[in-house]
Amino acid sequence: SDIGSQKDRVVTEEEWLQKWEMGNIGFHKEQGHPLLQKYLDVLLNGRSGLRIFFPLCGKAVEMKWLADMGHNVVGVEVSEQAVKEFFSDHSLPYCEEPVPEISGAKMFQSTSGNISLYCCSIYDLSSSMVGKFDGVWDRGALVAVNPCDRQRYASLMINLVEKNSSYLLVTVSYDPNKHKGPPFYVPESEIKSLFG
Repeated sequence: SDIGSQKDRVVTEEEWLQKWEMGNIGFHKEQGHPLLQKYLDVLLNGRSGLRIFFPLCGKAVEMKWLADMGHNVVGVEVSEQAVKEFFSDHSLPYCEEPVPEISGAKMFQSTSGNISLYCCSIYDLSSSMVGKFDGVWDRGALVAVNPCDRQRYASLMINLVEKNSSYLLVTVSYDPNKHKGPPFYVPESEIKSLFG
């Protein structure tokens, strides 16, 4: 594999939580991601009222944008701070409830019901719990997942999508020997082998 020194790099859940606590969230885009706007038609494919999944969602502003268009948005994020900031940043009222299937997990749902954010490890989710999705916006998830967990991540994502779903994936290209990640370098060949 040409991912160099990143192959064995592991970022712990605690490190991600610390990034949020310290405000070290350079990956968050206040204005939303221009590539989602550019490829929105590919994601929606002329359909309305879709279920759209945001893996490792942080407090992505695109969740509200798509919900305002009439779609149902489901996200998963390990940082409760990020989830709560999403709702407060947009002045959205929400309710919070435990997720019976996952010890310690919580689900935060907008009172309008069209945004549901799970606060837990993404690997604790399953399609029996959250259903299947018509679209995925993977803006910083695959590149944030530890390289050793990519196969597990891809298998989960494949399990969470409907047959005719659209999966938008953003990666970054650079020399992986010069940056330890995250974001991690995921070569196109690996994306093809992960998702087929």
